[in-house]
Formats: sequence, C-alpha cells, structure tokens
Amino acid sequence: MLVIRADLVELMVAHARRDHPREACGQLLGPEESDRPERYAPMTNADDTDAQGSDYRFDSQEQLRVHREAMERDEETVVVFHSHTRVPRRPLTDSGMPEAYPSVKDIEYMGLQPGVHFAIVALAGPDAEPDLRSFLLSQDGEGRVIEDEVQVVENYMFSHTGVGDVPDRA
Repeated sequence: MLVIRADLVELMVAHARRDHPREACGQLLGPEESDRPERYAPMTNADDTDAQGSDYRFDSQEQLRVHREAMERDEETVVVFHSHTRVPRRPLTDSGMPEAYPSVKDIEYMGLQPGVHFAIVALAGPDAEPDLRSFLLSQDGEGRVIEDEVQVVENYMFSHTGVGDVPDRA
C-alpha cells in the first residue's frame, strides 16, 4: 500500500495540470527505509519524441542532482511520478479518460528500481478530474505489474497500515 500525504498529491496534480499536454514527472523522497514520501522533487520531462510529450524521461543531470540531494539528506526515492495525458498513443478507458496504467516503457523503468512505487496521474485536460494510481513490479522474478492501494492522508501521525506501524509506549 502507498500511503501519501494529500499535500504531496496536490503538488503532483498541480504539476500535471501545469505541464499538460506534456507528461509531467518527478520523484517523491522520504527517509531511508521509511516508505513514507516527505518531499516532492518536480523534474523536467526531457523526452522529445514529439511536441505532445506523450512519454517522459528524466534529464540525467537533474536526476543526478536530485539523487545527490537525497543522499545528503539520508533520503531515498519512495515514488516515481508521471502523468498520462489525453494524447494519441495512450489507451483510453471506457470513460474516455487516459488510462492510469503503466505503458511498456513505464514497466521497463519500474524494473530499474524494484520496490519503488510508480504513481501515475491520468489527466484528460488541465481542468479535468485526476485519476491517481500506483504500481509496483512483483518481486518473484516474473515482473508482473501489481497495483498498489493508495491511501491519501492529511498527515502520517495517525495513519498506519498495521500493528507493526504503531510505536511502543514503553
């Protein structure tokens, strides 16, 4: 399950709206081994396949800068984010919305960062209702795409996914 603060979701959606119709992209970083994103690092979509930007690619220099900042802060990438927009080459659902599901290229990227959540915001237009979904690759060696449940919370203080998340009161 991906538990994510509402303010971080708002930042991703605002970025997707701002960059529409190009795909927006970025990373959510958090303390090492916490699985809780704390900071959004918006990134530039360096993909130049066409003017519509129906794919995304991190700029290598920008990605290196974000990685170095994360190391200095004892952070790691918890979520890789990008948007899907209503452009040719993106499958549409029955509702007419772009499918918030990983493309073949997205799945290749997921294979490079096992254990990292890949969040997609599908957005048919800059003012459309967003559809946020998150995915992981199975760790069984088969590389199956597994959809995460996404829980949006106001803060992490009262959100927990199980008994192991509650601190001892000793």
